[in-house]
Amino acid sequence: MKRYRAAVIGGSGYGGAEIIRRLLIHPEVELVRVASIDHVGELLGAVHLPLQGRTSLRFEDLSPAAAAAGCDIVLMGLPHKVSAQKVPAVLETGARVVDMSGDFRLRDAGAYQRYYGGPHPRPDLLGTFVYGLPELNRAQIRVARAVASPGCFATTIALGLLPLARGGKLRGTVQVTGITGSSGSGVTPSPGTHHPVRAVNLKTYRVLDHQHTPEITETLAAAGAPEVELRFVPVSAPLSRGILATCFLRVASGETDESIADLYRRAYDHEPFVRFTDGARLPEVAAVSGSNFAEVGFTLGGIEPSGERTLVVIAALDNLIKGGAGQAIQSMNLMLGLPETSSLEDSGPWP
Repeated sequence: MKRYRAAVIGGSGYGGAEIIRRLLIHPEVELVRVASIDHVGELLGAVHLPLQGRTSLRFEDLSPAAAAAGCDIVLMGLPHKVSAQKVPAVLETGARVVDMSGDFRLRDAGAYQRYYGGPHPRPDLLGTFVYGLPELNRAQIRVARAVASPGCFATTIALGLLPLARGGKLRGTVQVTGITGSSGSGVTPSPGTHHPVRAVNLKTYRVLDHQHTPEITETLAAAGAPEVELRFVPVSAPLSRGILATCFLRVASGETDESIADLYRRAYDHEPFVRFTDGARLPEVAAVSGSNFAEVGFTLGGIEPSGERTLVVIAALDNLIKGGAGQAIQSMNLMLGLPETSSLEDSGPWP
């Protein structure tokens, strides 16, 4: 018999499907219900086709308290602003929470209002959630009642830059281009994700104004880079899943390939889901797609007339797994005292 009981609230999207899939194969956690206002009464496998025959559970229209009743953990896959209105009732049941929305990732209500287009529904709860990036906050996640799981771009860029922040090498302006697949836009069709256009197109969006920007700067500040500024340009790409982030910054002329590589080895040699490519090659989406793994690597330029060198850091991950549902499961495992890698160890398909 499995030791823990879990519910999913908001399980009809791509992220919800990935959470459900990982819970169904989890050796220690039983998925007992999935709440959603969409597809009510339908089998999970009738909506998420790969789950056909794997479970008899159906989507249920439940209040947050009813969905969480009797559960040890609740994973929230609701949209921004909706999640903030539902979470308090879940916490009142005594269940622990992993929230995948952006509602509790920031500490600054002003930043939330600017980047999410309106006042925070529950500003009193800001700062009460642990930011769910295990590579930074593993100890805090283990004892948390509520975790805010990071955004996909935020995870990618933060993992690329964390070793530099910890090593005191990250300051000034960092310029980033992040290329992402269409699944990050959600399951509801839109002009930006319509396949005939997306499949033959590249375009920028929310230039210098993406909602993950303050999340990334808060994370890097917590890691040791309080004065870094981010200039972030996201790019919509013709693939369904995956993110490739390229970060440009300046470092002192005395830095070498070995001095930078040492920071990354110290940060990631013992991390279960981050691979440092260590000069063998640079990260790529196909190497991580379909898995909870991320890759990071770098290229260091020559000494310039200014006396500095350009450092280019590249990071890649699957936006739905390490950038979404898989990372939420990783935090869940830590919160429940389970092996961190449970149900997440598969390497994904190739190619």
